[in-house]
Amino acid sequence: MRDISPICKIAVIQASPVMFNAPACAEKAAALISEAAASGAELIVFPELFIPGYPYGMTFGFTVGARSDAGREDWKLYYDNSIVVPGPETKLLSEAARVAGAYVSIGVSERDPVSGTLYNSNLIFLPDGSLAPVHRKMKPTGSERVVWGDADRGYFPVVETPWGPMGSLICWESYMPLARVALYEKGVSLYISPNTNDNPEWQHTARHIALEGRCYFINADLYFTRSMYPAGLRNCEEVARLPETVCRGGSCVIDPFGHYVTEPLWDREAIITAELDMSLVPQSKMELDTVGHYSRPDVLRLTVDDR
Repeated sequence: MRDISPICKIAVIQASPVMFNAPACAEKAAALISEAAASGAELIVFPELFIPGYPYGMTFGFTVGARSDAGREDWKLYYDNSIVVPGPETKLLSEAARVAGAYVSIGVSERDPVSGTLYNSNLIFLPDGSLAPVHRKMKPTGSERVVWGDADRGYFPVVETPWGPMGSLICWESYMPLARVALYEKGVSLYISPNTNDNPEWQHTARHIALEGRCYFINADLYFTRSMYPAGLRNCEEVARLPETVCRGGSCVIDPFGHYVTEPLWDREAIITAELDMSLVPQSKMELDTVGHYSRPDVLRLTVDDR
């Protein structure tokens, strides 16, 4: 490992998107970046699909072998509020990151500028406002596949930071063992997990990955309620069946020994702040380095087509 700065001041943003309203989501994100930076944050992390929200519980009219006109109209609303990268929303976020002088990670629904495909993507802005290579979710989970396509690029980008390499896997990508190893092989000390995963089992996954990868696991989750869905959806009965709290959050930070730096936060919006002792990353590798001394490359090798 290269030498790294001893302390990372982080802010994890557990917040509600302005559902299906990309400009309003970007404005809210910019305000939260400014607020987090005022507390001294050098790294600011938002959840999965903060722009324009996660359409939990919606089918968009898809059933096996059939679609519906009403579902297409709801999907078109979501499509219209998915963002082209770069575009006006990224310009606003870029300026917010530059003014804050901070690294900013944020999940978005990305609209391909050429094709009609959407991607579940994570963006990282550097302190000078520039945008790092975009990570697109490799395999949308379950019925997500009717909304977002498989990534065709940006599989495992990492960003060099003062605290070591930083990368992200989105939600259930972290259940793909080989994807985790691909990040470990790039030496990540900061593993960002933007997600919509408020089940208790996910907390066990998060702690395991921090232990396995000997890295800080940044668990950034959404909080939103049924009443936040936009009015006028054609398939409104799907939303009406949801519980009032749709996603409870659970955002937290876990150290390389699997201990909570910040406990999971539930059922509200908040900016979670912490100072990360980065010396724990090399310390933790003394007895376990899964891509170094605790590996057997003569027996086990991973081949990555990282275009």
